Amino acid sequence: MEKRPWLKHYDPGIPHTIEYPSVPLYELLEKSARNYPDAACTIFKGAKISFKEMNELTDRLAAGLAELGVKKGDPVGIFMPNTPQFVLAFYAILKAGGIVVATNPLYTARELEHQLKDSGVEIMLVMSNFYKMVKSVQSKTNLKTLVVTNLKETLPGITRLLFTLVMEKKGGHRVDLEEGDIWLQDLIARYTPEDRPKLDITANDLALFQYSGGTTGISKAAIAAHKNLVANTLQIRAMITDFTEGDEITLMAIPMFHVYGMVAGMSFSVASGSSMVMIPNPRDLEDVLSSIDKFHPTIYPGVPTMYNAINVHPDVLAGKYDLSSIKACISGSAPLLRETKETFEALTGGKLVEGYGLSEAPTATHVNPLLGETRTGSIGLPLPDVDCRIVSLDDGVTDLPPGEIGELAIKSPNVMVGYHNMPTETANTLRDEWLFTGDIARMDEDGYFYIVDRKKELIKPGGYQVWPREVEEVIADNPHVLEVGVAGIPDAYRGETVKAWVVLKEGESASADDIRAWCKERLAPFKVPTSVEFRDELPKTTVGKVLRRELVQQEHEKMKNEGSAE
Repeated sequence: MEKRPWLKHYDPGIPHTIEYPSVPLYELLEKSARNYPDAACTIFKGAKISFKEMNELTDRLAAGLAELGVKKGDPVGIFMPNTPQFVLAFYAILKAGGIVVATNPLYTARELEHQLKDSGVEIMLVMSNFYKMVKSVQSKTNLKTLVVTNLKETLPGITRLLFTLVMEKKGGHRVDLEEGDIWLQDLIARYTPEDRPKLDITANDLALFQYSGGTTGISKAAIAAHKNLVANTLQIRAMITDFTEGDEITLMAIPMFHVYGMVAGMSFSVASGSSMVMIPNPRDLEDVLSSIDKFHPTIYPGVPTMYNAINVHPDVLAGKYDLSSIKACISGSAPLLRETKETFEALTGGKLVEGYGLSEAPTATHVNPLLGETRTGSIGLPLPDVDCRIVSLDDGVTDLPPGEIGELAIKSPNVMVGYHNMPTETANTLRDEWLFTGDIARMDEDGYFYIVDRKKELIKPGGYQVWPREVEEVIADNPHVLEVGVAGIPDAYRGETVKAWVVLKEGESASADDIRAWCKERLAPFKVPTSVEFRDELPKTTVGKVLRRELVQQEHEKMKNEGSAE
């Protein structure tokens, strides 16, 4: 207990340790299909797919993927938003023995190309409106076959008809497949659940390549085995006590291509027999609010930006939507402000608590108690079986006492296997079974943890991940630009936003809108700087490296002075 002071602050009923079944992740779906066969696994615009149906569909698709050549240990891609098809693709890939490589559907062709090349994906399951974009990079990658699905395939009847008449062609969903590609529905139709390949898949087999930024800014894949994902799913489940198996509804308004939505949302729901209300675009507040009002979700994992947007929405303030079904919300990916928490709890009557996680421990390692004390600014307590140390920044070895600031290191059954094709990065991050997170933190006397700073320079606008170097490289390619520095600055709405400081070449001219337009063509929307400042020169080290931290410090001083002037 002395080494784990957090245990005494767990909510009643939360175990200090868990007995983890040695099973592949898809066994959690099979279990819910047995226990809750008729309960809705997914709810999409009112159309429901039961756990029994989802389990059978994944068996049939696994057979189809095997026919296409997927073998045990092969990476298989998913490029689609939150839809029932994502759930179907995810578990079918695992049942076929594949490794899931879920890619952000907001990515540009250039960003997608990198991940496809690095992972070696040959087969990818794609939503039809992204088909042409994925085809545009196919020749530069190992991609051989695309399995394509249309959004309307899982819509209810009348909505499907309206979509076909009004939105399908306009939104780019109506496409003709090229030779070698196949429609998802046609592939599934060829098989019965009994045709699923008979494979010996164990808890130790690989299940996921989760791409994340690296200390150098190069996107890298954290590798998770089935046992890592099973462990974290059950750890998250254990922390929520006000919960009835088979009788809860989760609002899936965080992207499932990201490990947070994938594990804390989808896997958690599948394991506990909870129905998932699918929100394809988490930024579509009308869809979020009408779905809460109509389907009455009880669990809502999200990010501060979303909760804050609900808090200030005029229709919410006018009482147009009933949000009272919400019981438990875990906020991640960015700091949760006290005002956001208190306002949201007053509106819903539910609990909103901050947590913490990372792709290398997919996904959660800490969370504040839902019933007990939450501490402002704290990421909360380690989950069951998560051991934590605060390690000296000076030697990277010495454990520091409560209150001291150092690097957060974690040892837990949910910690990754390593990085794909990056042995040096793996060795630097995993040392003697401890995951060195790169986050600077402290622990108080009671075992509550606080993130102080980032050893990494990751920017998290609205919970997304942006690496400064990638944005800098894009801006530096602009023919008018001499030098550029990019960093995250405070933002009242997103928590943090991307800013670029630009030095133009002598005699050249460009506006902030010009720079942003350049970025929009080459980067996902959340990576585009919201602010561009032109400078005559940038602060640098003696070897010429731009000092991002000094730019951020100058920004803080400017904001402070502007605040004082007001």
